[in-house]
Amino acid sequence: MADCYELRCRECGKTWGNAPRSFCDDCFASLEVSFDYDALKKTAHRENLASRPFDMWRYKEFLPLPEDFTPPNSVGGTPLVRARHLSERWGVDNLYVKNDAVCFPTLSFKDRVVAVALAAARRFNFQTVGCSSTGNLANAVAAQSAQQGFDACVFIPADLEPAKILNTAVYGARIVRILGNYDHVNRLCAQIADRFQWGLVNVNLRPYYAEGSKTHGFEIAEQLGWRLPDNVVVPMAGGSLIGKIAKAFRELVTLGWVEPKPVKFFGAQATGCSPISDGVKRNLARFEPQKPQTIARSLAIGNPADGPYAMKLIRESGGWAEDISDPEIIAAIKELAEAEGIFAETAGGVTAGVTQKLLTQGRIQKHETTVVSITGNGLKTTDALIAEYPLSEPIPPRLEAFEALLDQQLAVPTAIGKGA
Repeated sequence: MADCYELRCRECGKTWGNAPRSFCDDCFASLEVSFDYDALKKTAHRENLASRPFDMWRYKEFLPLPEDFTPPNSVGGTPLVRARHLSERWGVDNLYVKNDAVCFPTLSFKDRVVAVALAAARRFNFQTVGCSSTGNLANAVAAQSAQQGFDACVFIPADLEPAKILNTAVYGARIVRILGNYDHVNRLCAQIADRFQWGLVNVNLRPYYAEGSKTHGFEIAEQLGWRLPDNVVVPMAGGSLIGKIAKAFRELVTLGWVEPKPVKFFGAQATGCSPISDGVKRNLARFEPQKPQTIARSLAIGNPADGPYAMKLIRESGGWAEDISDPEIIAAIKELAEAEGIFAETAGGVTAGVTQKLLTQGRIQKHETTVVSITGNGLKTTDALIAEYPLSEPIPPRLEAFEALLDQQLAVPTAIGKGA
């Protein structure tokens, strides 16, 4: 049976079959996986999902997988949380958090994209895989390579958060630290992909890798009862995720799995690295690259590959892009954790904080159904918060010491209940 998908140029439309390549030789634009939806309608039926586990592989027909593919792991299937306390605080009726902070195995949505990329790597007979990464992708490549028997070599900026470096090293991957930001690392990886027979998941395998992000969108629609939301707020680094969620929604409409409706897409960035947000707000034809300077290192891509497509989607959907400062990021992380029990990394603070800003601006309406995409776990970026929570002085193991502490620090009357 022939593949029902192939690579297609996003600009000139030329097709390139299936191969480890990411750009068109004719016009040098990026490639994307294009599906034969007439063929897909014959094999993909919503009722088939009832017998499948709730993970990303339940949508396997929508993914560029080899015909004989057998899932080697369970990835995705993360909760869509009704954010009741934040809804009350922010004065909105239908607010949800799509929580990929608990995605298996490495606690970020990057597990989704790596799962699809490694299926392509196996198909194209790569023995060594790798990536350029701001942290989460390196974690996912290292873990799933260990699971599946690939040799892994990841390339990261030298100033990456220690927790993310540890979360890569523990799986046995080779780590190459680069003196520079992500854009420097990515340029080097493009050269390495040309020189070596390696499958770099976000370079020569990027079209396949990116398709994994669609499962974040498929799950949102299914968890809303096969309905599309009114708004989605998405963090933007390279700008791919927001576009793939939109593609997932379009595919569900095309196959008749959901009713068509307008969905507004909102992009979230940190002010210290906000080329896409800046381009949208200034109504630029093309964004201006920036030198990253933010605690949200997982979003610190100054020259985002999918930036132009993200800007186009945001504008055409009637959405918007916003950014917030580092202190606002920290405040939003704390509020999300205290209100909903969700500990997000700095990128999640960006998304939550931008959502609140959009509500204040009136760009998101009170009655609309809004989904906030949280893409990584706060345990990976504890360095950004450690100063906010100094350790208290220990007390002796005596009741009178605890009562004194309550009087001093908590202003709770210790006489309550005495003699009752």
